[in-house]
Amino acid sequence: MKKIILRAKKIFESASLNHARRLKAQGVSDGKNAGFTFVETLAVLVVTGLLASQVGIATNSLIQRAKVSSAKNQIEMFKVALQSYYIDCGRFPTGEQGLSALWEKPSMYPLPETWNGPYVEKKIPLDPWGNPYIYFSADGVALSLAGTSAPEGLPYAIVSYGADGVSGGEGAERDVVSWE
Repeated sequence: MKKIILRAKKIFESASLNHARRLKAQGVSDGKNAGFTFVETLAVLVVTGLLASQVGIATNSLIQRAKVSSAKNQIEMFKVALQSYYIDCGRFPTGEQGLSALWEKPSMYPLPETWNGPYVEKKIPLDPWGNPYIYFSADGVALSLAGTSAPEGLPYAIVSYGADGVSGGEGAERDVVSWE
């Protein structure tokens, strides 16, 4: 009986070895060396991190361009509302009255007797960077106070100081103005 068991064990080991050789020849792993090495895993993580950072940078650039576009669109909306205000009241709001005169009737001099607003759909929002829009009127106040190079002869100027919230700047920090 012992001979039969030893013989069966030998046949089984031989068949198992032949099967493993055939799998290896076909490019199939026997399972002992399956998986990734630490270096391979680390390389995949580095490449994934680099790709994710590039996507983040590209997304940030798109967001900044969208904010500039949004500020330009809001300034254009204010310009249309200011024209309607001018048609009704015969003048633009003063610098002290500001853009809020488009939402609610001004209570300071000169009082517009023919105010027929509101001229905008909702209260004047902040710019896309969370700062108020700056309104300058040519009612005795020089538009150069806007801190920008506003052309002469304009009845008003509307300015968003951009991402940095101060006059001037380049790129995302560049001012968005009503005359450009």
